[in-house]
Amino acid sequence: MIKRIIIVVLITITTVACGTKKAATGFERSNAKASGVIKNHYDKAVDFNTISGKLRATYQNFDKSQSVNLSFRMEKDKAIWMSASILGFPMAKVYITPEKVSYYEKVGKSYFDGDFSLVSKWLGTPLDFDKLQNLLIGQAIYDLRKDGYTLSESARGFQLLPKKESEVKKMFMLDSKTYKAKAQQLAQEDKNRSVTVTYDDYQTVSGKIFPETITIIANESGESTNITIQYRSIEFDGDVSFPFSIPSGYDEISVK
Repeated sequence: MIKRIIIVVLITITTVACGTKKAATGFERSNAKASGVIKNHYDKAVDFNTISGKLRATYQNFDKSQSVNLSFRMEKDKAIWMSASILGFPMAKVYITPEKVSYYEKVGKSYFDGDFSLVSKWLGTPLDFDKLQNLLIGQAIYDLRKDGYTLSESARGFQLLPKKESEVKKMFMLDSKTYKAKAQQLAQEDKNRSVTVTYDDYQTVSGKIFPETITIIANESGESTNITIQYRSIEFDGDVSFPFSIPSGYDEISVK
């Protein structure tokens, strides 16, 4: 269960955008207006050193639906840690740093422990820590400050579309009041692969605006997988640790 979630989330942050190049109903603004919206998105990003709490992840595809409760910890720009437990006993853990991705699960007695180049090779597209962190905290997956964007406004908010064509088509929707991400769409049409990430709800914790529910819909070759992440009991800037040790006798997951 947790392995499926990890794989889909990793694919999400390295690809994707449903839909077409059609802009939202509204009118195109100037470059200065787009730059101002993007600046506000980063100025209003949640400020934290650490995050800890619980989350519930639900995985659903055409033939099954499963849910798992996870302990979640993050140290900004340094580490992301999750642990799935049953009756207090850990069943699976993942530990991600800017340098590597480590994971093990007890049911199948398997593990993965490698750097991002190996994971990128496995997924067939570049991957890094920042994209995953951004997705989880309600920031744009890609750095919007590095490219030019066309801005349109609608009742849904601010929509940003890249001015330049690329292999990965992108669309970002920001809330017109909070400037937090409302939706992110990425697509590789030549590979028939797309992902839509929507932020259904936000919550205010200790004066900080943070996602409450994130929905990920991944489509590949006509098959769809949905993941819903619901954050619970979030706490900012407490002391955190990242206990992680791969048990002996486990089989390594090979990357081909």
